[in-house]
Parts: sequence; C-alpha cells; structure tokens
Amino acid sequence: MLLIQELKEAFGPDSIRTGSDIPMRNRADASGAASVCPLALILPRTTQEVSLALALANAHGCPVVPQGGMTGLVGGATPGAGELALSLERMNGVEEVDVVSGTITALAGTSLQVVQDAAEAAGFLLGIDLGARGTCTIGGNVATNAGGNQVLRYGMTRANLRGIEAVLADGRIVRSMNKMMKNNTGYDWTQLLVGSEGTLGIVTRVTLALHPRPPVIASALVKVTDTEAALALLRDLGRRLPGGLMVFEAMWDEFYSIATGKMGLAAPLEADKSVFLLIEAAEAGDAALQEVLGECLAAGAILDAVISQSEATRRRLWALRESVYEHARYFPPAVGFDISIPLDRIAAAVQALRTRIASAFPDAASVVFGHLADSNLHVNIMAEPAGPATRKTAESVVYGVVSDFGGSVSAEHGIGRAKVPFLHLSRSAPELGLMAEIKTMMDPKGILSPGRIFKAP
Repeated sequence: MLLIQELKEAFGPDSIRTGSDIPMRNRADASGAASVCPLALILPRTTQEVSLALALANAHGCPVVPQGGMTGLVGGATPGAGELALSLERMNGVEEVDVVSGTITALAGTSLQVVQDAAEAAGFLLGIDLGARGTCTIGGNVATNAGGNQVLRYGMTRANLRGIEAVLADGRIVRSMNKMMKNNTGYDWTQLLVGSEGTLGIVTRVTLALHPRPPVIASALVKVTDTEAALALLRDLGRRLPGGLMVFEAMWDEFYSIATGKMGLAAPLEADKSVFLLIEAAEAGDAALQEVLGECLAAGAILDAVISQSEATRRRLWALRESVYEHARYFPPAVGFDISIPLDRIAAAVQALRTRIASAFPDAASVVFGHLADSNLHVNIMAEPAGPATRKTAESVVYGVVSDFGGSVSAEHGIGRAKVPFLHLSRSAPELGLMAEIKTMMDPKGILSPGRIFKAP
C-alpha cells in the first residue's frame, strides 16, 4: 500500500509497525472490545512527526485512531479494520514545573502518575486523580475529559487545563501553551479538544494548573440509612466544611457486603442494609472532621463512623472502594456503566436501578457505587451467560433509568464506540447537529477516530 510505503520512508522501520509486529496492547483498549490489528502502528517521538503522519493519512483519506494508555472503557482506542493506530507512548516526560505560575507542562504520552509525582515533588497537588493513574496518560485524560476521585474539589480535567498543543486532521499544529488563569481572547478552541476523544485533533502537549497541597487530609468511613441520608450529610458537610470536601464516595450495601464478605476485606463497620460513604476533607484535620461527624451521630444523621488515624488505615478504607477492580476474580465478567443523574433525582434513580436490575437479572450479582457528590454513579451487573444478549438487556435497564430521570449516559468515561447508539438520550437533535458541524469543519475527510461519538459513515 502506497501510504504505508510513504510512512516507512518518512519514519523508518522502528517507528512504523505492521502485521504481527504490532503488540497486542495496541489492538484493543480496556473496554473488552474485540481485538483488531490496525493497518499499521505509528510511534512518533515529536509533534512534528505526528503532524507528518496526519498529513500523509489525510492526503490518502486513511482513518487514524490515537492511543495512549489504553485504559479507556468505551472502545475509543480500539482500532478498526483499515485504521492507522497512532500511539503517543514515546512522547512522554514532564517538561516544566512552574512554581510561580503554579502550572505543569507535560507531553501527552506521560502517565498521570508521573505528572502527579512531579507536582508532589514541587510541593503541589495535581487536581486530576484516577484509579488507572499508573497507566493512563495525561493526553488521554484531556481527550476524554477524565473525572475521578477529586472532582468535587478540583473539577474534571477540563477545569484543570491551562494550555494545549495539538495536531489537526490535515497535519496543522496549533498551540496555546497558556499558563494564565485569565486569557480572554476570543474563542477558546482548546476546550473544544477536551472530551473530543480524538475526533477533532490529537493532543500532543498540555499545561495543567497545580494546586496547593493540603497540609492535612482527614479520611472517614461513614454509615447512613439510605441515599436521602447520604445527600443530607453531603449538604451538611458542605456547610460545615466550606471548600474542604475532597471526596464523597458512596457504596450501597451490595457493594460493601461483597467487599467485606466474599472478598474478605476487613469490615470497619458492620455490613447491613445501609449506604457506606468514604469521605475525605482537606484543611479541616482529623479533629475537626471527628467533631462534625460526632455531632451528626448524636443527631441521628449518621449511624456509625470510623475515622482514619494513619495512612495505613486510610489505605484500608480506600481498599474497600477500589475492591471493584478485583470483582472479576469472583464473578462473571461485568457489564459496567458510568452514568450521571441530577442530585435531586438520584435517590429515586438508585432505587429504580436496584429494582429493575433485580427483576431483569434475579440470579446476578450487581453493585451500585460512585462519586455521589458529582452525580456520578457506576453500575456493574455480573450475570451469566456473558455475551451480547446480556449486555443488550443490561443497557435497556440502565439507560432506561437514565432516560427516565434526565441523566447522562456517560459521566466521565466518554462515548467512544460503545455508547454511540445511546448518545441521543443525553443530547438533543440540535446539539448533535452542532457537534456534527464542528466535526465536519475540523476534519472534513472524517479521518480522525471515525465511529467514535458519531455513527460511522
């Protein structure tokens, strides 16, 4: 093929791989999508090489899918037949930590953990944190507008972005490596690329805001009667600890019972028909959080609480929340969902989810958990037989609840390929039309990540 020949001539054999030379990790992301060997794998080292690759691909009308840490859960980075995979894994490293501006600049292929560590070494905290921190890349975080554990205090990736460098479909390099909090100079095109999932351009370099590292982070596991009580506690803590809440994670009783029962993790609080909350607050300190929770306990607002007294205890509390990553050892493969529901409707939505899932899958294990303060719920249904029919039924149940309660089919994982059929549940026809117009304007030949977000042509 002429394009492959031109790429090999431009990059050399070390940067262009085909056939059996393409590693398995570049054939499928973490979504569970079927592995596909791309037409070729491109491994650029510089932005200029990304530009050259896209210019050649665009000239030939050949589709390209960018790849980072391959941790995505919606099939966005899994290549399609006849697509070029462009991995940014060689474009990694922190280029600058500016302690005066409070910013950090890194190449797109840098792992989130490396960026976090560099920020911490300089006495700062990066506002982005995900369970896949050791593998996911900062460019992928921007491209998917990743959420995670600290959104309550620091916002999604979008809120932490200052500057960006990217390559457009035709190979043009665009840069706005801004460090300033205020830069009110017309259209902010950088934000168009945040959450665009590689459909509008390929992110190559980013500048992110850094935050003062809290001197104290207090952690607690709290038990409340139900979802309404959890929401009431969220409002109360927001009033009593203004700006201090960092984490407010919810685990409904099925989740907690699996973690402390079948999985054998230590149970700091008795497992029963309750909602369990992992709470972290900055600046307040252990004593302040203990005082507030003590008053809530006396008032009957909570049933019980355990406050971490050490980093080891904090890790054990987080082990409960992150036990979901080990569910595959005990249950059939999960059909997982990442949804948002307006807070004023979330209690009723959770009840509807649990009722409808139990009706559709009476013999299955299922869990509801998530970043409650962010309106973000995760739902995992572990049912036999695993396969398309089970997935279709699960999607009908969960997305039916999303539609009924005015929610979003994706809270933080994006759309990719997996959620394209359901995007209309969360976006109106005029919105989808505008999105399509933007896509056509920035990528007129449609070479960038086709079939992601939008239906394949």
